[in-house]
Amino acid sequence: MKLAELFDNDKGDAHQFDEMTKHAHHATELLKALASESRLMILCLLVEGEKSVGQLNKKMNRAQSSVSQELARLRRQKLVKGRRDGKTVYYSIESEEAKRIIAVLHEIYCKS
Repeated sequence: MKLAELFDNDKGDAHQFDEMTKHAHHATELLKALASESRLMILCLLVEGEKSVGQLNKKMNRAQSSVSQELARLRRQKLVKGRRDGKTVYYSIESEEAKRIIAVLHEIYCKS
């Protein structure tokens, strides 16, 4: 069934619409996290592989405190996870949903 059919009263499947409604809050929270240019760029960089705050800071040309704050929000939402190696924490994407959305955004906006 196509997404548009869910909204057509003659063809809509109530169960599928209920499932979509049940997951709408989670989807909204994910999209809110991606609604920041800084957080979006962090996730784009982490798609390439794990990186430390310092590596992200250097690539993004942002203050380390700013990058750390954005990473903290992404961690709270379970979109990224950290791995400690001595004094350095390396971050990677934890959320498969976030990886998939970043891939779609890359396909739409970054492919020439």
